[in-house]
Amino acid sequence: MQRGSQDNDLIRGLTDYLETLQSAGVDTLPRGCPQAFVSPEPIPMPVEPLPMPSAPVNESKPEMLNITTADRAAMLQQLTAQVAQCAKCAELVANRTQTVFGVGNPYSELVFLGEAPGADEDRQGIPFVGRAGKLLTDMIEKGMKLNRDDVYICNILRCRPPGNRNPAPDEAAHCRPFLDATLQIIRPKFICCLGSIAATNLLNTLETIGRLRGRVYDYKGIKVVCTYHPAYLLRNPPAKSDAWNDLKLLMREMGLPVP
Repeated sequence: MQRGSQDNDLIRGLTDYLETLQSAGVDTLPRGCPQAFVSPEPIPMPVEPLPMPSAPVNESKPEMLNITTADRAAMLQQLTAQVAQCAKCAELVANRTQTVFGVGNPYSELVFLGEAPGADEDRQGIPFVGRAGKLLTDMIEKGMKLNRDDVYICNILRCRPPGNRNPAPDEAAHCRPFLDATLQIIRPKFICCLGSIAATNLLNTLETIGRLRGRVYDYKGIKVVCTYHPAYLLRNPPAKSDAWNDLKLLMREMGLPVP
């Protein structure tokens, strides 16, 4: 690759990254090493149903910054520290033990996106560690034949809603810049939305998870597959066969061997 092309790629990548910082409320940058992100301003949620996401996906891919795994890990650590200081949602702050950011490989091609931390996650500070987390681990390792540590797992919310209720629209809006920044840092090629909350928030649609399943969607050049949340599968074991079909769809898109 010629030097001019490399420079252009770097400029495009840096532009994408700066736009993500701007959406999180950062309007100035210090000299030297990047500092932690500032607390983002709320982003208003749509008040009208948005169109059903189209399928098949757009094959365009986002530009990639040429940064190392260590760089991405450091950037995620900065963002994790900023999330821990967030006090946008008074009820969540008053009831949380700690924030729950994300876990896994910061250079992973695949991100699993859930809804919100539960009681076990709130205690441990790690997403998907309870019964639903064990099932998700089985889906990844026994079903897809991947190591859980090789993917990245996070949620729409970084705090546990009291009583494990669904995230409120304003809470999801407050957390959205953190999700956007996380995806900008990791730059996955695939996202698996676990449940309706994750799917509708990411894709900006009010369609049910039943209608969103079975197709591949495009989110800024990232292929998205939607399936049932593991907690739902624990309550409704017959739906596991549908979830397995969703995982096989994802595996085919990723080029993984499908049983």
